[in-house]
Amino acid sequence: MSTDVRKIQIYDTTLRDGAQSAGIHFSAEDKKRIARRLASFGMDWIEGGWPGASPTDDHFFELMRGREWTRSKLVAFGSTARPGHAASEDAGLARLIASGADAACIFGKSWDLHVTRGLGIELEDNLELVRESVRWLKQHMAVVMFDAEHFFDGFRANEVYAMQVLDAAAEAGADALILCDTNGGSLPEQVASCVRQVVVRYPQLSIGIHAHNDSEMAVANTIAAVSAGASHVQGTVNGIGERCGNANLISVIPALILKMGLACGIDADGLKRLRRLSVFVNEMANQLPWQHQPYVGQNAFAHKGGIHVSAIRKESRLYEHIDPASVGNVQRVLVSNQAGRSNILAKLKQLELDADIVVDNEAMARVVQSIKEMEAIGYAFEGADASFQLLLRRATGHFKRHFELVRFRVYDEKRGHNDAPESEATVQVRVDGRLQHTAALGIGPVNAMDRALRAALVGAYPGLEQMRLTDFKVRVLSTRDATEAAVRVLIESSDGVRKWNTVGVSTDVLEATYRALNDAIEYKLVLEDQVAREHEAQRLPEVHV
Repeated sequence: MSTDVRKIQIYDTTLRDGAQSAGIHFSAEDKKRIARRLASFGMDWIEGGWPGASPTDDHFFELMRGREWTRSKLVAFGSTARPGHAASEDAGLARLIASGADAACIFGKSWDLHVTRGLGIELEDNLELVRESVRWLKQHMAVVMFDAEHFFDGFRANEVYAMQVLDAAAEAGADALILCDTNGGSLPEQVASCVRQVVVRYPQLSIGIHAHNDSEMAVANTIAAVSAGASHVQGTVNGIGERCGNANLISVIPALILKMGLACGIDADGLKRLRRLSVFVNEMANQLPWQHQPYVGQNAFAHKGGIHVSAIRKESRLYEHIDPASVGNVQRVLVSNQAGRSNILAKLKQLELDADIVVDNEAMARVVQSIKEMEAIGYAFEGADASFQLLLRRATGHFKRHFELVRFRVYDEKRGHNDAPESEATVQVRVDGRLQHTAALGIGPVNAMDRALRAALVGAYPGLEQMRLTDFKVRVLSTRDATEAAVRVLIESSDGVRKWNTVGVSTDVLEATYRALNDAIEYKLVLEDQVAREHEAQRLPEVHV
């Protein structure tokens, strides 16, 4: 293992570069939740987006003004001033300064072809744009980083000019120079050769790497850059990003720590949260996890019988390059009847359970059996802690159903090609033996069902008045079955103080929704029961004179 004492700064651009991935859309609230998780994980820099580029990014930076992060820093992304505009009068730079971020990262052209053909300006004019933009930002912000766009292509085409662009940024006071493989076409040795020269030229500055994955080389190029002296790494969780994506931090971080012995500000306990971070971002992006993803995939340490299984039972290192637990994963022996138990035990450690819930061996067996049966039909509890806790309560005999569904019916009527549909839900439930029958209109069938169900229950449980559905995601579990496929519905709910997540699965999307919604309501009522018990325990006994 390396004796290199460098501290490698990890710069996460999931919320900006990752959000440019086809098929992914993060709301401002999504970005806030992801940013909070990234900060908890220990990322040094979290790039939030481009102020002024979209209302979503503007709203996100407003939401982040009250952040309380212990070590992570928020970065606002932008570009150099527009040609023909003074940096002091450029609206884009002004938005970076006003964003409330801790640092700015701007990109500028370092490939002469982009300067003359893309921007349509003289090479010297581009150098002045870089110089003045960085200088102006440094007068207003403590940290300014410069992304040298298309640096490796530019270096191969015109080495002298590419270096002049870096010179301009460095002279103006840039704190970090990031070399970008923007088209993703470079190879590791090409990257390493360039980085070595840049590191020698600017020994006082942090030199970074920003690699795209168009040649399946982003992680390799990132590691090559660090080996050549780079101390700043940019990438995204799960490698999401435009076209073929960015360097995958989920692979880069353990490689730096476990294989190169480099410090990244993430300790051993933090690294154990790597898989959970990967799963969380997948859920927020509403995309299926890659089961064979290195380090964190469900099959990354899966063994299916034969020689491999025999070997790992003697010594896991014979067929595993690291200890799966070091990145929060588990070894899976697919032919073993114990598969799944370790996952459940790990999950139990993550949850804050009531003291009255005791998971003995018999209860664990019931939990394992329930998990296996439910996962077989498509359930997944990684992003649904509330549903998991309810499952645990049922298996241990600590679950009390607060209501019984008698029936529900949802009408979704559309008249005419261009007219909006109308949704209405009718619900019958039984609470304490009394039948409640309500109906509600909604913006879509899910909203109608949510309103009708809560309306039927709020008389008996007034606390449901504060409960709201804050996120709703549907995922088709098998494309082979087309419209007959089962779907998984993930719901996030909130009462204004807490948030919780539940899951439902069915071939009927409304049934899957009901199951997730039922768990959401039951979990809210469990929380209220806990609060009531705590208040009762704190009441002083009455004194009779």
